[in-house]
Amino acid sequence: MIKIVTIIGARPQIIKAAALSRAIKNRFSDSITEIIVHTGQHYDTNMSSVFFDELNIPQPNYNLNVGSGNHGKQTAKMIEGIEEILVAEKPNAIVLYGDTNSTLAGAIAASKIHINVVHIEAGLRSFNKQMPEEVNRIMCDHVSTLLFTPTKTGFDNLIKEGFKTENVAPYHIDNPKVYHSGDVMYDNSLHFMEIANKKDTILSKHKLEKNNFILATIHRNNNTDEPERLSAIFEALNELTEKYTIDIVIPLHPRTQSLLQKNLSEQLYTKITNNSKIKIIEPTSFLEMIVLESNCKLVATDSGGVQKEAFYFKKPCIIFRKETEWVEIVNCGAAILVDANKDAVLNAYKNFESKKNQEYPQLFGDGKSAEFMCEEMLRYL
Repeated sequence: MIKIVTIIGARPQIIKAAALSRAIKNRFSDSITEIIVHTGQHYDTNMSSVFFDELNIPQPNYNLNVGSGNHGKQTAKMIEGIEEILVAEKPNAIVLYGDTNSTLAGAIAASKIHINVVHIEAGLRSFNKQMPEEVNRIMCDHVSTLLFTPTKTGFDNLIKEGFKTENVAPYHIDNPKVYHSGDVMYDNSLHFMEIANKKDTILSKHKLEKNNFILATIHRNNNTDEPERLSAIFEALNELTEKYTIDIVIPLHPRTQSLLQKNLSEQLYTKITNNSKIKIIEPTSFLEMIVLESNCKLVATDSGGVQKEAFYFKKPCIIFRKETEWVEIVNCGAAILVDANKDAVLNAYKNFESKKNQEYPQLFGDGKSAEFMCEEMLRYL
C-alpha cells in the first residue's frame, strides 16, 4: 500500500483529479490511499465545490482556504499549509497537476523535505516566461521524480531540458523518470460525455441551436486586464455575430465579468450588452461545459484546457494567445493562434468556414492514462 497526497486548488485541477481518483476507486483501492488537499485557490461555489459533487470526487481531507491574493502571499500560505500536512501524513509522494500557484507551492514544500513529486501534465511549454504558469510548470518539473507528459511534444521538451530516457530505478529527484502517458482530461471527456449530453438543458435554456453557435471563454489576466486587448477580442466577437448571424455564448469568469464595464469603452460595452446574439452567462459546471463544447460549431478561447477539449470533440478552435502549450493542435490545422487581434480572429473564422474535412489525429492517448499513472506509481514509489 502506498499513500499519495493530491494537491488541487483551481477548477481545472479539480476536474483533472477526478480521473485519478476514479482509477484508484475502481482498480487500485486496495493498494493506493489518496489524501486530497484543496488549497482554496478557487473558492467560488460555482468554480469549486460543485465539481466535487458533480464529478463524484472524494471530498478533500484538508482545505487550506487560502483564497485570492498576490502571487507571493498566496503561494507562501500554501507552502506553509502543505508542508504541515506532508509532515503529518508522511506520504510516498505528492501528486501535482498543471501549472498553478498550488502546483508551485506543492513542489517547493515537498522537495524541501525530500518527498517525491509526481507531476501530471509535465513538459508543457509556452516558451514565454512572462506567464506565471510557465515559471510554475518549469519549477515543478525540475524537482519531480515521476513526470507524466500528455503529448509527444511535452516529452521532447523535457529531453531538450536535460531529462534522460535511460535513467533506471530507483527514481528520485536527481534521477527522475519521464513518460509520454496520454492526457487525464481525455480520460475524463470520454467518461463524462454520455452523462453530460443527457443534461443538455443548457442548450434549451439559452436557445442555442446544435452546431450553430460559437463557444467563447476569456479569463487570462493579459486579456482581461488590458483594455486594448479585451476590446479587440469583444470587437471581433461582435463583428462575427453581425457578419455570420451566429450566436456566441460566453460563460464568463466572475473576474472577467467585473472588468468588462471597466475596461471596455462605453460604446463597445453598450454594443455588447445590447447584442442579442452575444449570450453572456454564468460559469458553467464541468458537465454543462462538455455539452457546450460538444454541440458548438467552433470554440474561441484563451484557456489551455478548453483548447484541448475542443480538439477532443472535433471542433475548430481560435486561440486568443500568441502561443500555446498544445502546439500539436495548431500544427495539424485544428486551431489557429490569433492573439488579441481583431482581423486575425475574423480571418481565422473565415478559414475554418471554408475548410472541409479537418482531421483530428489521436494525440492524447487511449483514455486510460490515469490507470497507467497508478500502475507506475505503484511500481516505483
